Amino acid sequence: MRYQLDLTLRQAEGALARVLGTAERRGFRPLAVDGEAQSDGDRWHLRLMVESDRADASLQTQLAKLHDCLAVEVSPCS
Repeated sequence: MRYQLDLTLRQAEGALARVLGTAERRGFRPLAVDGEAQSDGDRWHLRLMVESDRADASLQTQLAKLHDCLAVEVSPCS
C-alpha cells in the first residue's frame, strides 16, 4: 500500500536523513520526496510518498519521536 506523509521539520542538519532512514528501517520504501522551506525560515514542510505492506501507524509513531519532527500526518494514497 502507498502512503503520503506530510511532515513539518525543524531546519536542522541531518533532519531529512533521519526521516528517510527511519522510514526505510521500518520497512517503508520512499517513492517520492518534495519539500519547501516555511516562510519563517526555521521549518520545512516535507511531503513523502512511501510504499509498504506494513501498517502506517507504526511509521507515524516512530517519526513523531524524532526531535526534529514537529508534526506528521499519514494518509493512504488512492
